[in-house]
Amino acid sequence: MAVDSGQNGRIGRRAHETGGKAGGAGRGRTAVVSVVVAGALTGSVLVAAPAVAAPAPAKVVYLTFDDGPGVHTPKVLDLLKQYGAKATFYQNGANVAARPATTKRAHREGHSIQNHTWSHVDLRTVSAATFKSEVNRTDAAIRAQTNTTPTCLRPPYGAVNQTVRDRAAALRKGIRLWSVDTQNWARPGRAAIESRVLNNVRNGSVVLLHDAGGDRSQTVAALPKILKTLKARGYTFGKQTC
Repeated sequence: MAVDSGQNGRIGRRAHETGGKAGGAGRGRTAVVSVVVAGALTGSVLVAAPAVAAPAPAKVVYLTFDDGPGVHTPKVLDLLKQYGAKATFYQNGANVAARPATTKRAHREGHSIQNHTWSHVDLRTVSAATFKSEVNRTDAAIRAQTNTTPTCLRPPYGAVNQTVRDRAAALRKGIRLWSVDTQNWARPGRAAIESRVLNNVRNGSVVLLHDAGGDRSQTVAALPKILKTLKARGYTFGKQTC
């Protein structure tokens, strides 16, 4: 196909003038016009490059384990390591004192270790002095094994009122609860624990599990399917901090 040289010149001048006025954005348009002119001069057919789809937004789920460390915690850690998952452990200070090596291992393997009080007390019912002791003693026990101080507090039973919030804030603790409750503490069976997680998880969900405080063998049995399925659905495993 022929193109009038005068027309070609006018196109070139318009492209040059546009580029001079618009800076970087204009230079991009100049390049486009030049390609169009070249294609017209040679009679070639220009084919647009295929559009590149934007990557899907990342999905994250937060697996959290309360009441440990306990006898089942090492197996939980084994499974998390096997599937390349991280978790948050809300630990009782008394159990950290009894099983310090397990807390140290969980921290060493990259998990978040946070505060679940010393003796699993309902924080709504205690004095200010007892509240402070429950939290600070647990901080000290965790810090002795991890060299870090927890920034999050999960009140036992999820029992929170304004007094609990105010006292936690005074100790520079953020309160973290959950959005998916497996009720695994009641030992409903492996399949029930699996379905309560997999049927209810959404992007950003915080899943409540327990690795101590009773027989948690059903939880250990449910974890492989939970971890494998969530990974297959494209979830990453986040850690809670405050």
